Amino acid sequence: MEAQMQSRLQTSPSRWLRPIARAGALTLLLSAPSSRAQQPANDEAAQQAFNNSCRTCHSVKEGDNRLGPNLSKIVGRKAGSLPDYNYSPSMKEAGFVWDQDKLTRFMVKPDEVVSGNKMQPYGGVSADEAAKVVAYLQAASGAQ
Repeated sequence: MEAQMQSRLQTSPSRWLRPIARAGALTLLLSAPSSRAQQPANDEAAQQAFNNSCRTCHSVKEGDNRLGPNLSKIVGRKAGSLPDYNYSPSMKEAGFVWDQDKLTRFMVKPDEVVSGNKMQPYGGVSADEAAKVVAYLQAASGAQ
């Protein structure tokens, strides 16, 4: 009996600390604010921004060109490069690759990025709305 008591007293701290640490970690995990809980609202706002500002002329479905070219996988694509869309000469000759910043600036003030583009009747959107649209385009294209 004494040997058993001695054995219990000599048990390493890791044996009894492990369950306490697990409980503490679980408590922190469950009490931490979840960015995932806010994600659907952010996704919904981004899609709404796209629908309000872009969907009339554009699609995010590859190959579905409308009045404007499809925007599937636009981030990382060379400007004016879809083979099955009739771009303006200035867009075909733009010579850059779309990134988040360039897309945002183009949506806000298209002529400042590519003068003579086909989005002439389009009045632009706020930088905040443009950022939401870019987030939606990236999510719809598999988060490039």
